[in-house]
Amino acid sequence: MSVGTSFKFSRVGLAIVAALASSTAFAEEAASESQVTVDSNIERISVTGRSFNDYKVGSSSGAMRGDIDIMDTPQSVTVIPDFVTDEQLATNLSEVLVNDSSVTGGSEKWNRQVFNIRGFELDSGSGYLINGQQQWSHYVQPIETLQQVEVLKGPSSMLYGQSGPGGLINMVTKKPTYENMFELGFDTDENGSTRFQLDAGGSLNESETIRYRTVLVKQDTKYWREYQDGTNQERDRWLGYLNLEFDITDDLLLSLKYDHTQDKTGIDRGGWLDSSGDLIGGRDLIWDQPWAFTDNTISNLGAELTYNITDDWKVKAGYNDQQFNRQRLDSSPSYSEDALTDGYKISPFDRYDDWQHKTGYVDFTGNFYTGDVEHQLLIGANMLDYYYGMLRVKGASEVVQVGQPVPNPGLDYHDDPDGKYESEYKHYGFYVQDLVTLNDQWQLLAGVRYDEQKKDGAGNNSYAVSPKFGVIYSPADNGSIYVNYSKSFTPQGSVNDENDINDKLNLDPEYGEQYEIGTKWELFDGSLLLTGAVFDITVSNVTVTEQLETPIGDKDTITTQSGEQRHKGFEMGAQGQVSESWFMTGSMMYLDAEYVRPETDSLNGKTPVDAPEWSANIWTRYEMTDDLALNFGAIYVGERFANTDNTISKDGYVRFDMGAAYTMDVMGSDVSVRVNVKNLFDKDYLAGGTNTDVTVGQGRHFSLALEAKF
Repeated sequence: MSVGTSFKFSRVGLAIVAALASSTAFAEEAASESQVTVDSNIERISVTGRSFNDYKVGSSSGAMRGDIDIMDTPQSVTVIPDFVTDEQLATNLSEVLVNDSSVTGGSEKWNRQVFNIRGFELDSGSGYLINGQQQWSHYVQPIETLQQVEVLKGPSSMLYGQSGPGGLINMVTKKPTYENMFELGFDTDENGSTRFQLDAGGSLNESETIRYRTVLVKQDTKYWREYQDGTNQERDRWLGYLNLEFDITDDLLLSLKYDHTQDKTGIDRGGWLDSSGDLIGGRDLIWDQPWAFTDNTISNLGAELTYNITDDWKVKAGYNDQQFNRQRLDSSPSYSEDALTDGYKISPFDRYDDWQHKTGYVDFTGNFYTGDVEHQLLIGANMLDYYYGMLRVKGASEVVQVGQPVPNPGLDYHDDPDGKYESEYKHYGFYVQDLVTLNDQWQLLAGVRYDEQKKDGAGNNSYAVSPKFGVIYSPADNGSIYVNYSKSFTPQGSVNDENDINDKLNLDPEYGEQYEIGTKWELFDGSLLLTGAVFDITVSNVTVTEQLETPIGDKDTITTQSGEQRHKGFEMGAQGQVSESWFMTGSMMYLDAEYVRPETDSLNGKTPVDAPEWSANIWTRYEMTDDLALNFGAIYVGERFANTDNTISKDGYVRFDMGAAYTMDVMGSDVSVRVNVKNLFDKDYLAGGTNTDVTVGQGRHFSLALEAKF
């Protein structure tokens, strides 16, 4: 990487940081000029029914397994509230997570989304949580049911067991309401996509001891990229969600939750890049055949019981049963740099996957004193029962020519000649954590966890002890400085790819270790949160999958484990209200990531895929009047490598977005109209993914939304 290129990254990143800094300075001046202005703003917002500060959330339920103030959390955490993502007309988790620069996107093939935190890829089985319980996330997560998304950065194995070194995504669902609410929403775009939403809640009896929240979604999406018969990729999705709360007694609360998702879409594994990093066949071309699809059916049935033993002590237990079934009829095109002239091979198959995730936990929490020292104690245990089954039947491979799609081979996974492949394991963990408040300035955090994963077969069991330590120093009431040390434990299971030389090989766990120093400050009476952190993460026994230069039969990849992976960097963030009418959220990250392998290893010193040196984002709302608001956003992602050998790179880019919303009273109901433009200047760019499955950024894109609140 040249010095000139590095300077270009830094300059763009620092430009966005300068914008954040200037907005903060402006806010401080505005706040000092008139405190009365802020007070009048509170009164105005309460009239319109909107909360005072929609952009800032004061606590995170996932970082400490409880609603503990972010200022009392010795860890870098970003909370993205649904108000912000509703403004952005986000339709999937990828469009939510662009609000945190420590998260970068990866491949989106097979109707699923891959993410990296601090440069480490999140595992589908251990990288995602729903209300603090592990969620199998091998699909596009629905976001309409979410109240907020929490990005927990750094190792979190002390609380959650198996998890990656970069962090976790905790998705917090919407809760039942005491007051009746009913909201209808509709949005569409220039391609003809539509999404209908209903969100309702309230009490079911006069005493308000039984409450509900329900969400219904019907979405039909038409994408802009085209199959070779001229048709577009399409998606058909519907979602149902119901959450019931019962106050059994004044101290005992039962919550029942059920959601069901049906999601069918055509397959688009992404674009192919040649050795120069240019798209083969242009931006619109889909290499998959038009008959290829994935059909996902997911259901979650869960229950939580909370018992307040006293005002200071409580016990909380939860269980969730997730059933995930997928049919995938895949044409499985094989990458070829000469595909336009010589054609390319497809190897069709029909496959049925059955994942079953059963999770449970018990947490015992309490506040007590030893002398003048306050303790916030957590003692708990959780478990995961995992099952996977697969049926698959293959068709004949053939070479096809671009622009000449072939007929559907008519495969049926029920005809699998080998029978059902099955795999299962059980995971248990026990943990203790104590947040000790010594005085107004000093807090200490100490915790430890024991994990055990049991899998059939000799030598397949894994054990780990994961400690975590933190110190918080508060030099002022509105600011803190912290340090922490934590470890991660990630069982790897076995290689499950028939095109890999080491298919079915049992892999050893990966172990991570992080040191972090950070600071958090609340300005303007707590309305604006500023954060910063420096981190150093080292992972041993790293699992790496590489493309073979020369395929061996049908084998074109090899998965191995050796050496380390080290990621160092710093990040900054700002979130909240910066003046009477101006709200913002923004962040930036610098990352230095590399493989540390034996000197004879070709990967030694190389940078992982999709780990940019610089990334930044900003999203703002300016309220022109009580009824009209304007939005502006920018996303910067620096240059990234598209293969593990670092011979192919994707250029850095800046994408600008804008929006406007107008709210009116129609027969006593709030009705809002929103117009958004993504990629305002029609920038050509490549998002996540490798040279064989890169996500091609969409050009200028218009969306329109209507919402009515009754």
